[in-house]
Parts: sequence; structure tokens; C-alpha cells
Amino acid sequence: MNDDAMGRFPVPDMEELPEDIRERIEEETEEAGFTPNVFPGFAYKPSHFRAFFAYHDALVDDSALEREEIEMLIVTVSGVNDCLYCVVAHGALLRIFAGAPKLADKLATNHRSADLSEQHKVMLDYAEKLTESPGKVEDSDFQRLRDVGFSTEEIWDITSVVSVFNLSNRMATAADIQPNEEFYDLGR
Repeated sequence: MNDDAMGRFPVPDMEELPEDIRERIEEETEEAGFTPNVFPGFAYKPSHFRAFFAYHDALVDDSALEREEIEMLIVTVSGVNDCLYCVVAHGALLRIFAGAPKLADKLATNHRSADLSEQHKVMLDYAEKLTESPGKVEDSDFQRLRDVGFSTEEIWDITSVVSVFNLSNRMATAADIQPNEEFYDLGR
């Protein structure tokens, strides 16, 4: 694992990690061809690693949203939060899932600059509002989402992705988790 994965906490030695976490990191490394730094970063605290990735996996595996939409939400929220790791890593995933090499850059800087459907504009406006002003979210925001065709389950999933990645952004930024060099070129 990369000792430079994060700057503010020590990166644990792979051999010292519990077996289930070592196996998960090895699976991710095999699938990606490199070890995304979020894995050794979150492995600093094994119980938190398990909880975070269980929720992450549920968001991706049990969602009424398309994977492209999940990544659109993550990149937009990460841009609002100035989270370099998540913008770069999930920007790469968005480029792959959407087949759109410029979309992630636009969403990370200003989602209104992207050529999006009305449904996705409303979705990302809501994501931005929930991120920046959660206390100002009101019933009318949910009605707008319904008006453009999102189901109750999809609205729940949108809200869940935004909420979890606000947490993730703050952890990655505070821990100084660095994007892997490999992410910058993926999907371009």
C-alpha cells in the first residue's frame, strides 16, 4: 500500500490489518489494477472502514438510480465541498460510466455548465442545496424531484448518496487522502 495515501494519519501496514479488510483491499486492487488510496486511508480504523464500505456498497448495489447518476451526484457534491480525492476518483468513474470525458470536470466546477436533462439538473440542484444548506431543504424540493420523474425510492437514494459523500468528502479532506495518479487519466 502507498504510504503517501494520506498525509495527516498513518497508513496502516497491510499485514497488520484484519483479514476481511486485507481481502477487500486486495479485491479492489485486483479490480482497479492499483490500490485506490481511500482503502488504506479508511483502514486506519477498521470498524469505520467496514461501516463506510458497507454503506457505500449498499448505495451502489441496492439503488433505484443508474450508476452514472450516482457518480454525477458524488462528483457534484465533492466539487461543492472542494474534495480533491473524490472529485478525481469519482470523476474517473463518471467518465467511464457516462462515456463522457468532459462531464465530470463540468460537474465538479459548476453543474449548471453541463449539458444535462431537466431531471438531472433538478437532481444536482437538490444535491447542492442539501450539501450547502441542509436546513433549507423543504417539501417543495422533493416536489420538484417528483415533478421531473423521480420516485420516492430514487429521492431516498439521491439523498443517501449526497449525505454519505458529504461525510466521505470531509474525511478525505481532513485526512489529506491523495488521489492516485492513475485516476487522472481514466476514461479520457
